Amino acid sequence: MSAGKAREARDRKQIDIRRAAIEEFARHGYRGASTQAIAARAGLSKPQLHYYIDSKEDLYREVLLETMHAWGDLFAVDDAGLSPAQVLSDYIRRKLEFSFDHPLMSRIFTAEMLAGAPVFKPYMAVYRRRTAAAATMIRRWIDRGLMRPVDPLQLLMNIWAVTQSYADHRDQVLFYMRKPALGIADRERIIAHVTSLILTGCGLGAAPVAAAARRRPARRPAKSASP
Repeated sequence: MSAGKAREARDRKQIDIRRAAIEEFARHGYRGASTQAIAARAGLSKPQLHYYIDSKEDLYREVLLETMHAWGDLFAVDDAGLSPAQVLSDYIRRKLEFSFDHPLMSRIFTAEMLAGAPVFKPYMAVYRRRTAAAATMIRRWIDRGLMRPVDPLQLLMNIWAVTQSYADHRDQVLFYMRKPALGIADRERIIAHVTSLILTGCGLGAAPVAAAARRRPARRPAKSASP
């Protein structure tokens, strides 16, 4: 086998392992998931799995950090020229799209937080700084009279709660909406509703949802991410 084909085969196996790990961690949590079950789901033996990974904890940490890297890149703190409505609309859309497209990754993060963040805790200071930067940008908008005075941190945490609920409580959403799955029209209706609800609370009026969607597509998490 050529070096190129060997690399492609390895990349495919790593994708399979990542998918299997996400499914096992989402279903059973970090403690309940086993490397044996991850290997079986990926079509590997346990010794073969450990050829590709060092440990279950490393694999779990990789999935957690991949989610946080994706979320951390969604708030446009560098787009100072855009209006608050544009930035917040874009952020809400992209957070919801992540929930629609990657519900299991959101559930893994939620379970980690509910357990007291035993694995993620050493990284929390980094993401607190990112959140502080976003909150500072919101505070500037308030100080300039561009939006209603709100608590910037509470606003961000409420956006997280609402958008991530569509991943963490996906079965409940589908049950009450009487849907087997969310179609494009369903997703757009949810995005429009959540965006309008939050922007109205901020005194920003109508949401430029379509413009935000065209300007910056939602970031998809990479196939793999290093801690």
